[in-house]
Amino acid sequence: MREKVINILLDGELEFISGEEISKRLGISRTAVWKHINALKEQGYEIESVNRKGYRLKETPNDILSKENIVHELNTNFIGREIVHFESIDSTNNYAKNVANEKVDGTVIISEEQLGGRGRLGKKWHSRKYDGIWMSIILKPDISPMDAPFITLIAGASIVKALDNLGIKSTIKWPNDIILNNKKVCGVLTELSAEIERVNYIVLGIGINVKTLDFPEDIKNIATSIKKESYEASRVDIIRNILEEFEKNYIDYTVNGDKSKTLDICRKFSAIINKEIYIIKNNEKEIVKCIDINSDGNLIIQDKEGNKKEIVSGEVSIRGEHGYV
Repeated sequence: MREKVINILLDGELEFISGEEISKRLGISRTAVWKHINALKEQGYEIESVNRKGYRLKETPNDILSKENIVHELNTNFIGREIVHFESIDSTNNYAKNVANEKVDGTVIISEEQLGGRGRLGKKWHSRKYDGIWMSIILKPDISPMDAPFITLIAGASIVKALDNLGIKSTIKWPNDIILNNKKVCGVLTELSAEIERVNYIVLGIGINVKTLDFPEDIKNIATSIKKESYEASRVDIIRNILEEFEKNYIDYTVNGDKSKTLDICRKFSAIINKEIYIIKNNEKEIVKCIDINSDGNLIIQDKEGNKKEIVSGEVSIRGEHGYV
């Protein structure tokens, strides 16, 4: 019922709606409406109450990551239609894996804070409360397990395109880092549960630094945030755009077998194609030139002798010749 109350206020576009009108629409008492309004205020919604006028939102709630707020005006068929929101959690990926079998395809787990967030290769991910977007998407595609790694590229392409929609000019450091002004602003962690020929589920973790201005000493030279780079965008708008872009590219791949749009975005927004980069494996560094991303989503590089090689995601780490990228 509370979801229906906030939806009425969101639809009202900052105009007053009487308590009587809300009670009639929902078939509840005005006292019940008042209780729901107070509960919504506790969630962070700025709601104005005026005698003989009713209730209205003082401003569009662009920073409240509740299900009803994100889903309102979300243009997807199934990605993000179901959202589980936490104030604090150890890891959205861990929770998603625990509940994946019982949740519907496209369910999003989101938290204001992660106490044990992880990145690729088990690295710790700093997830400060209210400063970023820490979410996981539960996916149940009808694809072979060997085709699952491409989902990571779909995520990267969808994020960089979503940010571009909002005027934020980022790039992709293959396969799963989103870069802003030569520093990492977003990471993607994809985890798979599968049998020999069948995917049980994929958990797609996304961490985005939105408002963080100060980073720990060990990462301050390689990490940044959207706000730190002088961009302004609400967390709700970023999430909606990512979910919408992701659903389009995900359906193209898993239903239509079409990788082309994702690959076009990955190439267009690449931070490393046609650049000298370091390939790092087992603590050994080799400088190579990044040539392309092939049709499988793997990296094509050329060594000093002119030999071309195909690099599969997960085999190596990549660094720029003079820095992170």
